[in-house]
Amino acid sequence: MALIYLVEDDDGIGEIESFALKNAGHEVALLTSVSAFWKACKKKLPDLIVMDVMLPDADGFHIVKEIRDKELYAKIPILMVSARDSELDIVRGLDCGADDYLTKPFSVEELLARLRVTQRRLLLLQASGDA
Repeated sequence: MALIYLVEDDDGIGEIESFALKNAGHEVALLTSVSAFWKACKKKLPDLIVMDVMLPDADGFHIVKEIRDKELYAKIPILMVSARDSELDIVRGLDCGADDYLTKPFSVEELLARLRVTQRRLLLLQASGDA
């Protein structure tokens, strides 16, 4: 299936998400910092990114905008996950370039469903030649 870069600094949440994604057949790289994320991207581009908002070395909103501003990375689907659940935070995440925004706490099934939706959108764009 997909290579997913999971950028999450909370070990417990990261392990749960990683376990669920692997059980769904995905290859997962759990990255606990933005610097580790960029380092991994230089080696291999992911098919999909799951990005936390509150990270130790950068703000997830800023990183998503940076991803969208770089041509090489711009079309990679991004699902933001965060405990920041205000309407303003959700809108900010979507406006900065996330394809979807999931608030914590969430169920593993909802995470997997949102990833399937994001992948479906990408496949439709690729089929139409827009991706």
